[in-house]
Amino acid sequence: MAMEFEDFEPIFCEPKVEFSAQSSSPLPQFLLHAYASDSSHLVIHAANFHSDTWEALLSVSQLEDIRDITGIGGSWSEFFDYFITSIKSADLKLVLEGNSGFDGASYGKAKLVAQKSKGMPVISIPLTKLADTAAREAMSNLSLRLFNAFKSTKNSLNQEQEHNAQLTKAIAAEKAKSESMQLLEQRQKFQKTSALEKADVSTNGLQNSPEKQATRDTGSTKAKNRVVPAHRRTKVRGAQLCDNDES
Repeated sequence: MAMEFEDFEPIFCEPKVEFSAQSSSPLPQFLLHAYASDSSHLVIHAANFHSDTWEALLSVSQLEDIRDITGIGGSWSEFFDYFITSIKSADLKLVLEGNSGFDGASYGKAKLVAQKSKGMPVISIPLTKLADTAAREAMSNLSLRLFNAFKSTKNSLNQEQEHNAQLTKAIAAEKAKSESMQLLEQRQKFQKTSALEKADVSTNGLQNSPEKQATRDTGSTKAKNRVVPAHRRTKVRGAQLCDNDES
């Protein structure tokens, strides 16, 4: 069970303030701070940084008593999770008893009323009034721990933003690289296609060039003007008619 307190993350919240009886006094604002003072104790402080500072010091045995009173079953871990969730709930109430007049007189009693959700078991935690040095130390501790929590959250946010910026930069670089490769492939494909087209044009041009055409025409003319040899000429057969003076 002590391990639960060692891993406990501090809680900061603003409880809803209520009066146990009707009062004409304005509702004050309180900040609540819950943390583990050691491995076996939880401390809860509620302060308005004016005239009221309250405290609850809870040991493991006291939490067991709260568990028995509320009737929450299950394991210790399940109860402790329920307890913490109830403290973190937006419906956490700080109930004040007695009136604080305009002369600055403080309230007589106070308690925390925590509930995970409507219809679930209600946890009631009585608070002890702090005064003088104890009250000032509690407020100082609350302020310092709240600032440290804010600083830690801010550092985590800055780290997350830096990580996101690096990730965005890496994605942009990868996208640019991919687009560059696609452009290079398209250019190479275009160059290859152009080279093939030029080769076809060059081949057709050589075949239709004047020199080639003249060569073909000369060959054709020579073929037409070639003299047939005498021995291959066709002999003319038949009688030869001629004039005869003697007849």
